[in-house]
Amino acid sequence: MSDIAVALGLVLVIEGLIWALAPDFGRRMLAMAMATPESTLKAAGWLAVAAGAAIVWLIRG
Repeated sequence: MSDIAVALGLVLVIEGLIWALAPDFGRRMLAMAMATPESTLKAAGWLAVAAGAAIVWLIRG
């Protein structure tokens, strides 16, 4: 359970850094996401899930 808390903390750090260091970049990324078709966003999301699971599996095996 502590691994999940650490992972969530790292996500928050990365997300926070984007907004703290480059808020204009964050806004541009949001605008691009709004212009991207839903099917493409879903496919990218599932790809990210698979890549994340593979990384965890390789490291924690």
